[in-house]
Amino acid sequence: MKNFIEFLEGRVQGTGSLLCIGLDPHLADLESPTAESALKFCLGIVKETADYASAFKPNAAFFEIFGAEGWDALKELIATINALSIPLILDAKRGDIASTAEAYAKSAFEHLHADAITLNPYLGKDSIDPFIENPEKGAFLLCKTSNPGSDDLQNLQVSPLLDGEGAGVRALYEHVAKLAQSWNTNNNIGLVVGATQPEALAKVRAAAPDLWFLAPGVGAQGGDLATALKAGLREDGKGMLISVSRSVARAEMPRKASRELMNEILKVKKEIGL
Repeated sequence: MKNFIEFLEGRVQGTGSLLCIGLDPHLADLESPTAESALKFCLGIVKETADYASAFKPNAAFFEIFGAEGWDALKELIATINALSIPLILDAKRGDIASTAEAYAKSAFEHLHADAITLNPYLGKDSIDPFIENPEKGAFLLCKTSNPGSDDLQNLQVSPLLDGEGAGVRALYEHVAKLAQSWNTNNNIGLVVGATQPEALAKVRAAAPDLWFLAPGVGAQGGDLATALKAGLREDGKGMLISVSRSVARAEMPRKASRELMNEILKVKKEIGL
């Protein structure tokens, strides 16, 4: 039985790619404001980019707005990607405790059949546990996000209890990274760290040297690919998924755009000796 990270790393090894293709069917991009159109839009991107994607990341919100039909469309999209044996990360940013967290986990993993999910970890480890108890399923915890307002909370300076390295002041996002590293006993936890903030990327990498990062922000949000890779890659040249959506989905030729982005990643890795 492979755990989630082994599944992901197998795909990365097979493709040579660190691309995660976001599937965000914005209404403005659709032929019509319907669940059917959202599904068609996303399936077209999957078809164009599957050769270069190490993971796909559908955003649940863009399907939920269509109600039950949207939920069915999301389930069909996930089934199509599952059949390709490509890791799928459900971008849902859940975060709750007890039976509610268990219900969210069952929805994501047993009903929708996602391989992993994004989570808000600020309710603590018991809010994460239902999602990581099965090693075959994964979770990416929000750590240092790419939006400007992330500084409101994630940069707060905290003094955690002694953790084996002595007490000291660190940013809250660094503390989250250290916690995630310690919680990763099933090898199925990663972190969401925005590519728009390379200094934070480097600090999170120091705090969580082993974990995989899901790094949105390259392209439409202005993150620099080379700077982000230099800050966030592990010493083995892995450990980072560059998440892109609009820059590929809105390209005239999505297949060409994803291929060029993958090649640019390989070029940067070669330049920095990874």
